[in-house]
Amino acid sequence: MPEITALGWFHTLIGVLALGSGLYTLCRYKLIRSSTKSGKLYLLCTLVAAGTALGIYNQGGFGVAHILAILTLLAVAVGGLAEKKSIVGSLSPHLQAASYSATFLFHMIPAITDGLMRLPPEDPIVARIDDPLLQGFYLAFLVTYVVGLTLQMLYLRRHSSTPTSTA
Repeated sequence: MPEITALGWFHTLIGVLALGSGLYTLCRYKLIRSSTKSGKLYLLCTLVAAGTALGIYNQGGFGVAHILAILTLLAVAVGGLAEKKSIVGSLSPHLQAASYSATFLFHMIPAITDGLMRLPPEDPIVARIDDPLLQGFYLAFLVTYVVGLTLQMLYLRRHSSTPTSTA
């Protein structure tokens, strides 16, 4: 795997900050919302991470990571619209939860891939993208997304009003 560039380091650090703030936000508030400080930080870092991912071409050209970055940008846009404009009426909070939570999934896929293909530097854990260990992680992340989203939908059903606290 090629050496990590300055842009790659910046992207990685912003991505780690996004994951940390996103995990905190989901644990504390059950949903990612731009109305909380931690949710706002998560969304900002997510946008920066997706934008910088579009400038990284260490694998020889446009690839899966770039597609995930575009999907992330689209998910943030859809979630933001659903949060601010109620684009699908009473289902808007559900669309917002699905969209913003999808961005967390989109963070995890390249994070685990890059981590396992780079570490340890002398002998990375996996050498190929089709390694069964990576495929297992991808499946686990998808299952976690579905379970987490289901819990969020149940939470939204029980709590129809939005909290006004910030973190």
